[in-house]
Amino acid sequence: MAVGLASAQAAAILDAIGNAANYTAPTAFWIQLHTADPGAAGTTALAGNATRKQVSFGAASGGAISNDAAVTWTSGEVDTAEDYTHWSAWTASTAGTFICSGTMTANAVLVGDQFTVPIGDLDLSFTVAA
Repeated sequence: MAVGLASAQAAAILDAIGNAANYTAPTAFWIQLHTADPGAAGTTALAGNATRKQVSFGAASGGAISNDAAVTWTSGEVDTAEDYTHWSAWTASTAGTFICSGTMTANAVLVGDQFTVPIGDLDLSFTVAA
């Protein structure tokens, strides 16, 4: 399985921590839906509904951040009956740089459905020492 940080993002974060290098965080965060593992480049198994949605996050706490607003694909954007099982994150609404990917509980949609990720349901985290 290839979900997680993009290799380039992980290297940049580690360089910033270990080598006092400057890390430039993405200025925008867009998610795209997938029907299986997005792969190391984030481009495998794209959902038929390929519209990326911008996501905003609240302040980090306990090594995690969560979306602070619902993310919704409207009935006009859900144009394929399929199961959403994964997501990928990007720096732009089209093209852009792959940031990371993750899994979600399988969500079956039909053509014309509306699909929403509720507030607090998209979490990004690091394992923290306890």
